[in-house]
Amino acid sequence: MTIKLAVDAGNGAFKLFGACGGQETLSQVAWNGEQHVANTLGMKKTQAPLNIRNQYGSMYIGRDSHSYGRPVENLDTDRFNGTPEIIGTFEGALTRYCQVYGPFNDSLSILVGLPQGILTGETVEATREGVKRWMKGTHQWSADGQSYSVTVDEVRIASQVSGGLFDYLLDDSGTFIPSRKRAFTSEVGIISIGFGTVEMLVVRDRTVVQRFTTGATSGVRRLLEMLNGERLYSLGEMDIQLRSGQLDTSAVLPVWEREVSGVIERQWGNAWRRFAAVLIMGGGAILLKDTLPLKFGGKAWVPDNPVQAIARGLYKMTLTSK
Repeated sequence: MTIKLAVDAGNGAFKLFGACGGQETLSQVAWNGEQHVANTLGMKKTQAPLNIRNQYGSMYIGRDSHSYGRPVENLDTDRFNGTPEIIGTFEGALTRYCQVYGPFNDSLSILVGLPQGILTGETVEATREGVKRWMKGTHQWSADGQSYSVTVDEVRIASQVSGGLFDYLLDDSGTFIPSRKRAFTSEVGIISIGFGTVEMLVVRDRTVVQRFTTGATSGVRRLLEMLNGERLYSLGEMDIQLRSGQLDTSAVLPVWEREVSGVIERQWGNAWRRFAAVLIMGGGAILLKDTLPLKFGGKAWVPDNPVQAIARGLYKMTLTSK
């Protein structure tokens, strides 16, 4: 029997969720992963990022990778067709998951969440097949010198933001939460504020309402670009500073929030008043948790873990299928 695993393949991080729980690995990649300067007397010792070695070579994956090697910041949609950096990130995320919860004792059945923007238009089928092609099969790699092998038997595709809906509707066993079941046949708006994009989805009676559904490149990356006007740091380095509370965002946070609000306003206007609920999630939801929900007159719902909510919701979706 295969092991069910959900993957939220985000620009900021790969989030994995399975029966044991969730794990997040930052989507930071750097080449030249085996060369570093030895620690010297008087210098603070730091732990190197995860070193992944596969058929493409050696690379650092995850937190602080951009401080150890040549940063790779390929954020275009072509990476979902199987670039070396996305394969390395996937294998790094599997490594971290195994380190926390133990090795997989069987092959995997994966439901992977992708940005809405690449699941629309004429190339959607090619994108789906491209993801399945590189993700399915046996992956063999080493992580910090230890060998790993994982076989993926099945890959299914969903939009990331749809995972957020099912995180709201279903409990941890994949059963509808009675008090929220009505929302499944009503209109529900979902806003996912990720690293690269702000994505919006409205579902009415299990059908996507196309005119209210969109994606825009106004995610947390935009906030970091405002703070990094002279481009002194890679986006990965800026992301680490933000997560560590080392960035003063007071001047630009209101500007970015207005940009996010503008995306929502242009697409929804006041139509949100007719929704049963407005779900707000993604890493950006943490930054805007004290202000953005107030715009929706008591209808907003922010999950307990906005970062893991999409992966968790995707995993709940797998529990509804036999």
